[in-house]
Amino acid sequence: MSRPSHFIRLTAALLTIAAMTGTSACGSDSSSQASQDTVTANTLTVATGEPAYEPWVIGNKPESGKGYESALVYAIAGKLGYSKNQVVWKRTTFDAAIAPGTKDWDLNIQQFSITDQRKKAVDFSPSYYNPTQSIVVRGDSKYASATSLSDFKGATIGAMVGTTSYDYAKQKLNANVQTFNDNTTLAQALDADQIDALVMDTPAAVNVATSSQVKNGKVVGQIPGSEDKQGMGIVLPKDSPLTTKVSKALNELKKDGTLKRLQSTWLKAYTTDIPTLK
Repeated sequence: MSRPSHFIRLTAALLTIAAMTGTSACGSDSSSQASQDTVTANTLTVATGEPAYEPWVIGNKPESGKGYESALVYAIAGKLGYSKNQVVWKRTTFDAAIAPGTKDWDLNIQQFSITDQRKKAVDFSPSYYNPTQSIVVRGDSKYASATSLSDFKGATIGAMVGTTSYDYAKQKLNANVQTFNDNTTLAQALDADQIDALVMDTPAAVNVATSSQVKNGKVVGQIPGSEDKQGMGIVLPKDSPLTTKVSKALNELKKDGTLKRLQSTWLKAYTTDIPTLK
């Protein structure tokens, strides 16, 4: 049975409107999905520790852009299309950052060593630095003249829990290794003579020894064979839509020499002329 021409025209018009509405809805979904790349639209939320230590962050002010990790974040943000004003900082503990579960930040940077175990819970960027580990003592202790790992036999060594510093202390030193929740209490323990030495990544160790955290502190040397092969990476929530983009940005910064320049600016004074123990 044939339909009146006006009925056919009306049906065609309705189908056109429906198609346009569907297209509009798809566009809205796409826009919504794009905004979900970050926890807050048009904002890059970056977490670090409390406090954040030098030379990674200067003066515990990551928003200043001063310090290797702070400067690196702003360089990556620029590659991702975020201005400095669109970067918002917050603080987290080290352990909470690498624990499974949802996160209220997009990136977290506080000297996380990349490990296969941690990759089960979070994503990592490529390495932005491959540190060694060093031993800090008080300058007036019997360990101040140590030249080899064997000199620390029987000593009480401190290291931050869950870190590669702790792993190397356990593997390389024939000593009693105690764990601490953060580097502040670790440094306080050495300063108060509660431990004989501490193990940290070399830049942090130099900072602890030369700052007021440990009076008369001394870096006796680097632990041989302690260079972190996988290196330090930026942590992202598991399966983050930003992981590929951040990785691409970091690789571009390596290729164009920015990473090397930032390391020279912020880390050179903390890594040169440090002897390696036997």
